[in-house]
Amino acid sequence: NLHVGETTAEKIKIQIGAATEDLDSPPDEMLVQGRDLLSGKPKQVQVSYREIAKALDKSILRIEDAVMETLSKTPPELAADIYNTGIYLAGGGSMLRGLDKRLSRKTDLPVYVTEDPLRAVVRGTGIALK
Repeated sequence: NLHVGETTAEKIKIQIGAATEDLDSPPDEMLVQGRDLLSGKPKQVQVSYREIAKALDKSILRIEDAVMETLSKTPPELAADIYNTGIYLAGGGSMLRGLDKRLSRKTDLPVYVTEDPLRAVVRGTGIALK
């Protein structure tokens, strides 16, 4: 019951954010400051990656559903390529701890995070435009 701002939420996501509670090397807990929603007073609490994974679960479920729907509509030739090479994640969201493993469990396919995921989308777009 702690209200935090966008900057703090982003720091939490980067430092201890996780898509699953089943991590090989979990991050340490983090002290977070915000406003207590019940009392309205400033408050500091210790937050774990498990709490963040639980909080993100509904959003991750929507991502899983979107991936499964996309795979179900994929043309057979492309589906064969995906089966042989796996799924590659790019962009900032791909850096969420455990997202690759969670999507792999859902799809029964190998899932990888691209090298330098923050710039991968821009590089790919540049290549496609040439």
